[in-house]
Amino acid sequence: MTLSRREGVDIKPTLLRVLTDLYVQTSKHTADEERQFIELTSRLIDEVDDATRDAVRARLAVYPTTPAGILKKLGLRSDRLDRPIPRAEERACPPAEPAPVKLPTNKQMQPASTLSMQPADAAEISDMFFAASGSDRVSILHRLADAPLKASPRIPEARAVRAIETLEMAAFAEDVENFTLELGEALILPARIAVQVVDDPGGEPLTCAAKALGMPSSVFQRVLLFLKPEIGTSVRIVYRLSRLYDDLNERSAFVMLAAWRGSVLAMARAKYRPALYDDERARARPSLAQPRPTPQPDSGTIIRIGEHGLRR
Repeated sequence: MTLSRREGVDIKPTLLRVLTDLYVQTSKHTADEERQFIELTSRLIDEVDDATRDAVRARLAVYPTTPAGILKKLGLRSDRLDRPIPRAEERACPPAEPAPVKLPTNKQMQPASTLSMQPADAAEISDMFFAASGSDRVSILHRLADAPLKASPRIPEARAVRAIETLEMAAFAEDVENFTLELGEALILPARIAVQVVDDPGGEPLTCAAKALGMPSSVFQRVLLFLKPEIGTSVRIVYRLSRLYDDLNERSAFVMLAAWRGSVLAMARAKYRPALYDDERARARPSLAQPRPTPQPDSGTIIRIGEHGLRR
């Protein structure tokens, strides 16, 4: 702050980003830490540019314990977090012949303001989701529906139908390997992310992936029952994931799918650094100039042996 007053540099955008990054690194905060964060952030939000405000809004929209005052100031809703998930016995029975529902288009699913995720932000959202507990994962997925983040496009219907049939047959056969391979190809996910989604013991990533694929609820329940014995033999886990699947917003699934795809780009950029034209010359060790050998006095004379003896 002293440097900004002396040099005339506006460091408020940087300060707001740093405060937000430090706050979301910890899942739980004390009342004093939360109060200080609210006081500092509330003043900075109104004094930064739109790009910084959108970046902070996207970061706090997926954080499970963002203070309600900050959510309101950023224009985000928090009523989804307080809504309890209905119990299985309280759900009304569906009608015998439900009317066909017209699926929304990609433009209808996206809000008026969307923010493309950078690879680093996508990797952070993906890591935060996989590292969170079951309740925090549900909160993250519900908040993604209102987050100003650009969602991935819908899977083509013909491709999705073929993938759902293959996934259901692989689940009946308990073929986890082929199930993972087909899921990754259908959702255009790298092998590492597909394995992480299927092998997750909580089941929330698999629920999100099935929702992004447009799998019917009845098919998803059969997948839960047959794919893995540790999930299918637990009535509590099957009912919990089934309720989550029915309540999950499709936009949340597509935003998380975009984060999974973008996280791979962050890893590729970190692994392969762009090379400049003079990298090899700068990396090479300077070599000392080697002196050229001095020719001897008779080094250029050729001696031949002929019929008359030695000749030069």
